[in-house]
Amino acid sequence: MFKTALKLKWIGALIAALAIATGFVALSGWQFGSSESEPLVKVDKTEKPVELTKHTDIGTELLGTKADQIVKFTGEFVPGTDQLIDGRIEDGKKGVWVITEFKVDGAKQDAGIAVVRGWQPEATTPSAAPKGELEVTGRLLPNEGPENEHDLRSKTLPSITSAQLANTWDSVLYNGFISGHKITTVKGDSVEQPGIDMIYVGPQPQEAQVNWLNVFYGIEWVVFAGFAIFLWYRMVRDDYQRDLDEIAERAADARDNGTSSN
Repeated sequence: MFKTALKLKWIGALIAALAIATGFVALSGWQFGSSESEPLVKVDKTEKPVELTKHTDIGTELLGTKADQIVKFTGEFVPGTDQLIDGRIEDGKKGVWVITEFKVDGAKQDAGIAVVRGWQPEATTPSAAPKGELEVTGRLLPNEGPENEHDLRSKTLPSITSAQLANTWDSVLYNGFISGHKITTVKGDSVEQPGIDMIYVGPQPQEAQVNWLNVFYGIEWVVFAGFAIFLWYRMVRDDYQRDLDEIAERAADARDNGTSSN
């Protein structure tokens, strides 16, 4: 069979098969490389504060490309809108978040947004929100999932959902909420919130996205590359078998001719 493979036509076919297989392997590598994409939003972008009113709008869904962004805005807290969010951990201790409605300057329909003013260890009445014109810098986060098993008599809420808070506060709200990292006056002076500790919510893990369809295509191209070599092998083997059949036929003819002459 080795001699058959050394025929000029099969050497040429082997070169062609190897070239095709190489192309298929290259396509496979491209598919595998394309299967892993960058995160929707990179940290170097989300950590640069942008204006809330320019980043998103009221009545629009908070998509993954918009969430997790550090934003800043000015306005005022709305007195009497404090809500406590249960089951929040800070420095290994369980407590509650204090959220308050904040009217955003320049927002359409005089809209507000829920701002996490900080954390406190007990579900007691929090200190009043700072008054006057303030500037808030914090992370824009999507609404949390609703909790079905919740005691309506509880002083706390299990999760933060802008739709529920809009009904409670009877106000137009942005989708999502803000984890307040810094609250100051518009002049930059710090404000006091007795009994409330400011929190910091870090960026979401920057995991690459895997497209499994590209992975499947990559495997498929490798199979095609192997098939190109296998097809060359089958053609050489078939040619070798034809040679054997011809030799056998000639031997049989020779025997028949010898028998006839005798």
